[in-house]
Amino acid sequence: MDSSCKPRTINLNKGDGQSYGFFLRIEEGVQGHLIRNVEPGTIADKAGLKDGDRVVKVNGTCVDSKDHSKVVELIQESGPSVTLQVLDEKAYLKIKDQDNESQTPPPKPAQIMNGMAGTTPKPKLCYMVKDKSGYGFSLKTVKNDSGIFMTDVKASGVAEKAGVKNDDRLIEINNENVEKCTHEQAVAKVKQAGNSVVFLLVDEETYNYYKNAGMKITNEMANLKLLPHKPRTIELAKGEDGYGYYLREEKARPGHFINEIDNGGPADRAGLKNMDRIVCVNGDPVDSMSHEQVVERIRECGNKTFLMVVDEITDKIYKMAGVSPMLCWEEQNHSNNKPLCTTPTTPTTAPEDKVKHKPKLCKLEKTTSGFGFHLNAIRGTPGHFLKEVVKGSPAEQSGLVDDDILVEVNGVNVEKKSHEEVVEMIRSAGSKIEMLLAEKTVYNYFTEKNIPITTALIESPNTETCSNSAAWKEVHTEVITEIKAEKAASAPAVAEKKEAEPGPDPAPTNNSPAETRKRADSSSSSSSSSASEAEDERL
Repeated sequence: MDSSCKPRTINLNKGDGQSYGFFLRIEEGVQGHLIRNVEPGTIADKAGLKDGDRVVKVNGTCVDSKDHSKVVELIQESGPSVTLQVLDEKAYLKIKDQDNESQTPPPKPAQIMNGMAGTTPKPKLCYMVKDKSGYGFSLKTVKNDSGIFMTDVKASGVAEKAGVKNDDRLIEINNENVEKCTHEQAVAKVKQAGNSVVFLLVDEETYNYYKNAGMKITNEMANLKLLPHKPRTIELAKGEDGYGYYLREEKARPGHFINEIDNGGPADRAGLKNMDRIVCVNGDPVDSMSHEQVVERIRECGNKTFLMVVDEITDKIYKMAGVSPMLCWEEQNHSNNKPLCTTPTTPTTAPEDKVKHKPKLCKLEKTTSGFGFHLNAIRGTPGHFLKEVVKGSPAEQSGLVDDDILVEVNGVNVEKKSHEEVVEMIRSAGSKIEMLLAEKTVYNYFTEKNIPITTALIESPNTETCSNSAAWKEVHTEVITEIKAEKAASAPAVAEKKEAEPGPDPAPTNNSPAETRKRADSSSSSSSSSASEAEDERL
């Protein structure tokens, strides 16, 4: 090997309360796990770490192909000392070029999220409904293996018809990982599921593929073809009287539903059914949109629109499996390349969409008054969000606002960590901290598409622009104003506050019927009464 391409060994040792003095990052369009923000005079600086170095080994373990969060965990779990092997940018890129010439690189995780990665082995989701003979399988454990496996799969039974095979390894039951469960615990979970269940399974080849790649097997990677019911993509052309259906939103049931379809109208002819739930409009997921936003999105498309919808049973299956029907939309568009309508754009809408669909990376430096925010969580609900961002504090100056959702702390994903763990991470970070956050609509947008929120989603990540740049503050003042205005109209319940006691419905006012009907081609609008706890929109 060329001596210039040999990794440098960096030994780092820190005392209690100290940090190493660098950030480990991944960046869009840049290969490798990057060393960034090496602070002068710190342990990392004195040991010889340089900005732009790529970490290739941690304590002797090769990490170049590992998930970024796994690399961060390896360093954190190493305690007060860690040994890194790094390459500078020139050497790293030279080796990667040589690898590319000599072999085909393995597929990236993002390429297999939607089941479109060619011959890459994929987990499978199997949905089963018990018949009078049961499911037609048994579970077994194997000596010297902690896994749980399928056995005694009955020929022509429910399990076999669903795609289950003998010796398949059980990964999840109804979106709950069971790899560390005992045989008895797994059996109990199947019984608790009742008359229907969804399994995430892998055969031996698939399991070994992901194990060797250091990747955790999740339902987002799964092949969806075995699921018996599929979301439907509907192409609608507007008739003289609109599309011929009402769009309904019920407060007691989340979602946007098709209702009162005109017999023989465009919606009826296209195959829409009453109480179909809309998943997306022209590729845009709508779960996080308000009723008015969905209506406007449909109107924007003019005389033709594409909807992806799910009926009640399909909706149930995908929720049991813990996957978004949006994965099917992405598969269909990769394979069919269906043209979508061209949405009219204006100078004001384009930047707004760009802001809404991008997280933010903020670097804060503590003052004597602290960082200037409270971290909240709702008991029994995953996720951590900001409240009481103090005016003029480091938090506000860095662009943080109330209800921002915290995704990462110093490069470590915290979405599934307990509230106490996250608070401790922030406290132990010392006087400086880097946080990846997403405004609520941004967070919902990516989670609905099953896209992990990382710094790679930021076009030009730069921790300094989130803290000290006057230009950044000027641009984001407008964004924050928009966000606050939007939240004032539909503010979420604060975790500490109790739910309001139900009271009598307000009496309908004149010109406000129990269920409002509005024409899609009308420029006027009317308010909806709360008497029916629903909104309808004529389309």
